[in-house]
Amino acid sequence: MLVAVLFVTCQNGDMMHSFKCGAPVLDFVGTLRARRNVVPTEMLTSPESLEAWFRESGLVDADASCEPSDLEQAIVLREAIYLLVVATLAGDDYDAGALELVNDTARMPSAVPQLTQRRRRRVEATPQQALSSIARQTVQLLGGPDAALLKECSRGECTQVYLDRSHGSRREWCAMDPCGNRIKAAAYRARKRTEARSASPVRSGR
Repeated sequence: MLVAVLFVTCQNGDMMHSFKCGAPVLDFVGTLRARRNVVPTEMLTSPESLEAWFRESGLVDADASCEPSDLEQAIVLREAIYLLVVATLAGDDYDAGALELVNDTARMPSAVPQLTQRRRRRVEATPQQALSSIARQTVQLLGGPDAALLKECSRGECTQVYLDRSHGSRREWCAMDPCGNRIKAAAYRARKRTEARSASPVRSGR
């Protein structure tokens, strides 16, 4: 299936990607935003954007030198993970192809931390090793107790899935900015319209 995308660039050295879902693998799934829109927003638009995600997520400490084929593989894996996440939310059976892909990727060698002469931890990985680490995180998340904390953002346009660790599981959106602010603003406007209609005088007919 072809997906239309919006291209997003990073300027002034700012981070290209956001990490607000409570688990790197969910942030990885969230690199395709507003999935129900006619034109979703694709954040993985180039091999360089994939390298940035690996680095900014903390998965690796150095760029993984991605090629276009690595980007294609990453997007295929991302969509397989998304199918598993959605099935978990709905309590449905997993798509067999998606499950096989995630498990096969998890079986591959993953990123391994190393110790430097300066007594610091450093992780370098090939794109395939980095993707294997993401697949393993998927297995750990969906096969563990945190799977019960999965929620989809309540703002209809947003399709980000996050972990709700709030007291009483009362969190309603993936992040305050922009989703929480927009939901609150919409509720405020609706409340004001209701108040205005209630305050309007009722005209009686002659």
